[in-house]
Amino acid sequence: MQLLTGVKNPATMVTMATAIIFIASMPLAWSKEQLSSRECEDLGFTGLALCSDCHTLAEYIKDQELVTDCLKCCTEDSDDATSKITYSGAMLEVCMRKLVFYPEIVGFIEEEKDQFPSVNVQYTFNSPPKLILLDDEGQHKESIRIDNWKREHILQFLKEKVKQRSSAI
Repeated sequence: MQLLTGVKNPATMVTMATAIIFIASMPLAWSKEQLSSRECEDLGFTGLALCSDCHTLAEYIKDQELVTDCLKCCTEDSDDATSKITYSGAMLEVCMRKLVFYPEIVGFIEEEKDQFPSVNVQYTFNSPPKLILLDDEGQHKESIRIDNWKREHILQFLKEKVKQRSSAI
């Protein structure tokens, strides 16, 4: 209680100590606020992180601000928290000049992409490889960086998360 050494009244001391504890716990209360997927991406949080991942991060990283930001960008845990979420389509965004560094993504685009008619490739200058997941109206819902994904991981993810268009032509 180094902060309260000049306070003589014990009641004031307790009130001030309570206020300090309240203020120190405020970032945890703020963590329930959710940020948009764009704001989370700007902070460096991409993908569908579960809140339990943020708590694990807190065990190793003692940066409260980072943990708070993580909690603002996570999805609540449940048995099937992410397995039930599906998207109407996706966009694979990548920089054409950087493709040489991502042979797994090149292989997917050249050999596997045709299996997924609801997935489009968009070449955007200086963009890291990422999947932009779209809702029924074609609006951006989630964004997942796939820099280090193997081709089979991309295939599995798209089969599980992106609705397949029916080819009734």
